[in-house]
Amino acid sequence: MKKIEAIVRPAKFEEIKEAFLEAKLPGITVSQVQGCGNQHGWVEYYRGSEVIMNMLPKIKVEVVVDDPEVDEVVKLILTIARTGEVGDGKIFISPVEETIRIRTGERGPAAI
Repeated sequence: MKKIEAIVRPAKFEEIKEAFLEAKLPGITVSQVQGCGNQHGWVEYYRGSEVIMNMLPKIKVEVVVDDPEVDEVVKLILTIARTGEVGDGKIFISPVEETIRIRTGERGPAAI
């Protein structure tokens, strides 16, 4: 099993969510986050002083899938989230050692 974390533009979230529903992914976790990378933010003025605002709003989407599904999910995210501009985001893939469904006690891929 793998955990896929995608940091994407807020404007792309609804499209990604709909695509995940169509792909019948078992569940997702979504967080509103802030971050910066190559995009570096913008300049604002506060009480006459220049302030660099480098934390930009992003959406973090997390999903755990069985290994054979990883490439399909990554391709789906890339297809929707890519604009070609700085700030499109990142995808992180990590191994998941165990999954346990709290309600039933199921373990492994059955618990996803």
